[in-house]
Amino acid sequence: MPKKWRQKFRKWATDKMELPPDVMMDLPRVTIVGQLHIYIENHKGLLAFSDKEVRLLLKQGQLLIKGQSFVIKTILPEEILLEGKINEVMYLNE
Repeated sequence: MPKKWRQKFRKWATDKMELPPDVMMDLPRVTIVGQLHIYIENHKGLLAFSDKEVRLLLKQGQLLIKGQSFVIKTILPEEILLEGKINEVMYLNE
C-alpha cells in the first residue's frame, strides 16, 4: 500500500470514527504540568538520559527535553513520566 494512500486512509478513518489523531496516526501525546512534570505516551524508546537531558525515539524523529534535576518517576514500554525543571521541549525530525 503506497504511503500517501495510507496517510489518507488514516485521516479518513480518524474523521469517520471520531478517534483521537494520536491513536490512529501513531503520534506521541505529550502532557506538561507547569515546569515540573512531563508525561509522554506512545514513544518508541529511551535514547539518552541524564539529569539535564532526555531524548526519546518517536515513530518519526525524536523528542528532546532539556532542563535540570530530571528523575524518571515511571517508565513503561511506550510511556514515561519525568520530573524536574523543564526548560525546553523540542521535536527533532532526524
